[in-house]
Amino acid sequence: MKFELSNLRGDITGGITAGIVALPLALALGVASGVGPMAGMYGAIAVGFFAALFGGTPSQISGPTGPMVVVLAGLFASLSGDVALIFTAVMLAGIFQIVLGFLGVGQYIRLVPYPVISGFMSGIGAIIIILQIGRLLGHEPPGGTIGALSYIPTALADINFSTLALGLGTLVIAYKWPPSLGKYVPGALAALIIGTLVSLFLPVPILGDIPTGLPSLHMPVFDQSKALLIIEAAFILAILGAIDSLLTSLVADNMTRTRHDSSRELIGQGIGNTVAGLIGGIAGAGATMRTVVNIRSGGLYRLSGMTHALVLLAVVLGLSPLAAKIPHAVLAGILVKVGLDIIDWSYLKRAHKGPRWDFILMLLVLGLTVFVDLITAVGVGVVFASLAYVRQIAQLQLVELNKIPESFGSEEENSYYKSIKEHVSIFSFGGPLSFGAAADLGHHVREKVKPKSKFLILDFTRVPNLDVSAAMAVETVTSDATAAGRRLLLCGTNPEVEGVLADFYQHHPDIPVFKTRLEAFKYAEQEIKGGTPGSQTGAVTAAT
Repeated sequence: MKFELSNLRGDITGGITAGIVALPLALALGVASGVGPMAGMYGAIAVGFFAALFGGTPSQISGPTGPMVVVLAGLFASLSGDVALIFTAVMLAGIFQIVLGFLGVGQYIRLVPYPVISGFMSGIGAIIIILQIGRLLGHEPPGGTIGALSYIPTALADINFSTLALGLGTLVIAYKWPPSLGKYVPGALAALIIGTLVSLFLPVPILGDIPTGLPSLHMPVFDQSKALLIIEAAFILAILGAIDSLLTSLVADNMTRTRHDSSRELIGQGIGNTVAGLIGGIAGAGATMRTVVNIRSGGLYRLSGMTHALVLLAVVLGLSPLAAKIPHAVLAGILVKVGLDIIDWSYLKRAHKGPRWDFILMLLVLGLTVFVDLITAVGVGVVFASLAYVRQIAQLQLVELNKIPESFGSEEENSYYKSIKEHVSIFSFGGPLSFGAAADLGHHVREKVKPKSKFLILDFTRVPNLDVSAAMAVETVTSDATAAGRRLLLCGTNPEVEGVLADFYQHHPDIPVFKTRLEAFKYAEQEIKGGTPGSQTGAVTAAT
């Protein structure tokens, strides 16, 4: 393992700053998960250290994040607070991520369309805010988004105004903390300290006793009746953590002008989450805000992420009694800011200027994220986005198909075509011919073919590849041409296209296939004039 020490001072400074920023977030996200503030700290330490040590994005800071906590909170409610099974799910998620890294899945995760990413990130932000409304009002709402929403009327009927004022004050400080002071004390940490000091004079709920010292090992446990729930939650954690981390890696790349290793990053995140589960920590991922803070504070290499984790470890070993005084309302205020920061406001502001379908897709994913679950939201979003993309490409392919050429690249081709134009219909496909266009291929050919055509030429010169659906569409075109008494000619097929059309050639050995369009024109002209087709060079059939 090679360590870059050329930026030692910057990495240490960036790591310390990121650790200070991560402290209140780790505590708050630990509480939000249901497992407790120290689980947030242990998760930040384990994922932060090992993802930096083994990961593929040197400047990235990892730890508990909103998306992961939302899943863990749902799992906590489903398992009735059985922490042993929750930590087992975290370990399993880490193993899944290691496997994804070795399989090279990271390069495909980056292909998730932006409206889908925007929708589920905004949905996660909304969930975090919804889950904190009850705590801001001085209550402990039931688990789950629906439970928290349904509990709001009850909480509004009995508001603890001290808690509400403290939480809103914390939120204001976190947002309005002067940037000049933020260089020394980050806004979230300032809000945590000030809110906690003010709470000493108010009757508000606090975290209470927090264990100190090194964490204990939590070996995986198995419960057959809940195995499916654990595996599903672990898979969701692994996928969301991978997406979250790799998106943050892209941000880090843009800031540092470097290129991350996605497979190695997933392996590092997986090792971090596996260790986090073993020591009783919650799952984590690459954290965008903490990574940006690290880079802006001078951190560029993996030593900065490891330093950030060591700062949190020092806090755990010596300052836990102070953390016990932190009020729930203060952490709720900080979490509301986290939720508001996660919502993709920049996309929402300009959504009306972009394609309407993208905005509808984003809202669909957002709604499914909040009211169903994250994996359904992402899955449905990717499927719908893929179908929309296939439809768009199919339309472009059919537009190209409908452009009946009037002239060609060489004078010789133009001369031959002019002499046979009244008796020939030619269809030149543009680009890869996919299953999206295949369904309407026969219909469009029937619409555009000339009534007096004796020959139908399918020109594949610009087609690098086609799929089986497109090959079946060629079969349909052949049947239509035969029924109408027309001869079908193929030209310009490359070896890859010919491989897909091998069965077609076997069923239609009498259909000539030409290497070039010019040879097909010559063949058609000789046929029209009553010559001997076999005398033409360049014709290839399945029989040959």
